[in-house]
Amino acid sequence: MGNKLNQFFHMKERGTNVKTEILAGLTTFLTCVYIVAVNPGILAAAGMDTKAVFWATALSAAIACIWIGVWANLPFALAPAMGLNAYFAFYVCNTLGLSWQNALACVAISGILFMFLSIFRVQQKIVDAMPECIKHSVGAGIGFFIAFTGFMQAGIIQESPDTLLTLGDLSNPGALLALFGIFFTAVLVIKKVRGALLIGILVVTALGIVVKNPETGLAYTVIPETIFSFENPVSAMAPTFGQLTLEGMFSGSPEMVLGVIFAIISFLFVDLFDSIGVLLGVASKAGLVDEKGNIPCAGKALFVSAGGAAVGAVLGTNTVTIYGAESATGINEGGRTGMTACVTGILFILTLFFSPLFLMIPSIATAPALVMVGIFMIEPLRKMELNDISIALPVFLTVALMPFTYNIAYGILFGLIGYTVGQIAAGKTKQITKTVWVLTAVFLLYMILDIVL
Repeated sequence: MGNKLNQFFHMKERGTNVKTEILAGLTTFLTCVYIVAVNPGILAAAGMDTKAVFWATALSAAIACIWIGVWANLPFALAPAMGLNAYFAFYVCNTLGLSWQNALACVAISGILFMFLSIFRVQQKIVDAMPECIKHSVGAGIGFFIAFTGFMQAGIIQESPDTLLTLGDLSNPGALLALFGIFFTAVLVIKKVRGALLIGILVVTALGIVVKNPETGLAYTVIPETIFSFENPVSAMAPTFGQLTLEGMFSGSPEMVLGVIFAIISFLFVDLFDSIGVLLGVASKAGLVDEKGNIPCAGKALFVSAGGAAVGAVLGTNTVTIYGAESATGINEGGRTGMTACVTGILFILTLFFSPLFLMIPSIATAPALVMVGIFMIEPLRKMELNDISIALPVFLTVALMPFTYNIAYGILFGLIGYTVGQIAAGKTKQITKTVWVLTAVFLLYMILDIVL
């Protein structure tokens, strides 16, 4: 069996073995399994059934991980994207006003478009044409967006009629518990403890058993009657499986239709930029970049990311994409082949047997993970020449407007316009590609139509 696995995944050529690949897959899983606990709570804000979303999250991650492992032979983990889940629930559904069924259709359409772009390799041309400052600042902006969601979810930040936002009530035991979780998780990360985010979630969940919510009088963590459960998949996933629909999406006001179109573009662009950025960064760490700078099976990896988004939408979850930091942890443990991804996928399936444990996790326990993910995602900002205002302008607009407008798309829109304005002012119009000119014109047209209509 070991020889067959070695031959199938070409382990000898990549300097690894079965034992190392299994350990790497386990490590990757421990760093990204938090998504099965976090995602149901976030999408519940859109009115979705938490148990069904739990199943959809675990299954979509498992399918995508095994797919990229077997077909592309790459050690990357895929799962529903952090940041885009908050965008899905809080903007597309709660602000734009789409039903979650329509929002799933937006995700599916973006995934199918991404698949076509992957087939014809258009996505690489688009990303190559985009300025580096936008590529790097999108991830950082999403990081702030995620962290902001975590702070709000924990009650550490709250609305204020005078200042819009203010510090939450720190006498509230839930806010204090979440704050403790943030610093506790940060310490674990600093000390390079494997599975730090998951450990932080579990510790706060355990403390939530003895800490009561003053609003309800009940403990934050309600212990389930059983820790082991594997329901009939059909009944468990029925509330979300195949529920996506196009009905009513384009029959509203002009503002609504424009919002729908831009939501689809946002899902597509974020998935596209994130997938390629992660692929380039993580593949180099794994030594999978050849002398010419090419990555073997890069096209297949991007196609899986695109297909994962479409599959996830059908199952009932938000955009599935490649996880960068989490994949890097497994690669640091020696993962070099698709077996690492397959092990991660199999472990995601096993979480379905313990659904009561994951579903009992309160939002105050997942908030620290959101904040830490936000911290991880600001790292690309160090690569920016922020002393150059023509660069600092688009970077700032991209990063600031995502959390300030609670909309990832607006960050990309204003960031790209800011880049074009900055390059024109600096006399560097030759550096603006045709693609950027076209996108800037499209975004300006979108803004004009939004104002006029």
